[in-house]
Amino acid sequence: MPRNIEIKARIASVEALLPRARTLADGAPVLMAQDDSFFAVAHGRLKLREFADGSAELIHYHRADSVEAKASDYVRVPVPDPAALRQALARGCGLRGRVRKQRWLLLAGATRIHLDRVEGLGDFMELEVMLQDGQSDAEGSAIAEALMRELGLADAERLAGAYLDLLAVAAGG
Repeated sequence: MPRNIEIKARIASVEALLPRARTLADGAPVLMAQDDSFFAVAHGRLKLREFADGSAELIHYHRADSVEAKASDYVRVPVPDPAALRQALARGCGLRGRVRKQRWLLLAGATRIHLDRVEGLGDFMELEVMLQDGQSDAEGSAIAEALMRELGLADAERLAGAYLDLLAVAAGG
């Protein structure tokens, strides 16, 4: 099962961080629109992610709600009919909420750098260090922390949960 080490932090703006992120990346950023629907499940988180081109994937993941660098294991499944699946999952599990964002994706070695503009919340940065077979969480955390320093974000406000959790707090729930 694929595993990441993740850090999520609030940033002043995507535009302010993008030039620095580009210097660390292996190529140009890719901009994508994402619409995530989260469903109530007993274990972990389950979301249907839809892209602007009509493609979609169902993602289930486990990740601790901690501001520290944390491990996340996940399963991703391509979805041919996202509208029908959203309806079925909402009926069967309950829809917890939706998160819409613009994401600038950059790759730096085995790390995905996400610069996110989240509707209703603002701008954020997320690192996902993709662990290789045999690579420890501690090694992944060290890579993530080094990238935070290189991005000038060592002291940035870190987030414990998902964007959906922040939206619930912002809505008073």
